[in-house]
Amino acid sequence: MLKSVNKKYLFTLYVSIIRPCFVLAQTNMSTGSVDADKYSVAYVTVPNKDVGKTIGHGLVKNKLAACVNIVPEVTSIYEWKDEINEDSEALLMIKTRTSQVDKLTEYVRSVHPYEVCEVISLPIKNGNPPYLKWIGDTVPETN
Repeated sequence: MLKSVNKKYLFTLYVSIIRPCFVLAQTNMSTGSVDADKYSVAYVTVPNKDVGKTIGHGLVKNKLAACVNIVPEVTSIYEWKDEINEDSEALLMIKTRTSQVDKLTEYVRSVHPYEVCEVISLPIKNGNPPYLKWIGDTVPETN
C-alpha cells in the first residue's frame, strides 16, 4: 500500500508541478525571453546617411554596439526654439547591452552634429536566442 501511495504521489507531483515548470522553461528559452532587459535597442536620428555611417562605425569599433542599422530616410516633425520644423533625417537602430547605454549615449553626444541629439533606448524583451547571445558576445559588460 505504501509503495502505491508513493508512486501515485510522485506521479501527481510530476504532472502538476515539475512537468509544467519544465515546459515553461523550454518555452521561455525558445522565445529568447530568458535574458529580458539584458539587451537594448537605441534609436538615434542623424542629418544624413553619411553621418550615420560615421557614428555607426565608431559605436561598433568601440564595442558599444553589436550592430547599427541605418534607415536612410525618415521625416521628423518637431518643435525646436518655438518653431515647428519638418526635416528629412536618417535613423540609426543600435543593438547593445543595456549596461552600455550610458556610455553609448556619451559617445553619440560627443560626435553628433546636433546641439541636442536624440538618443533613446528600449529594452529588448524577447528575441532570437542566438542573436541575443551574439550581442552579448560582441558587446562586453560595463566595467
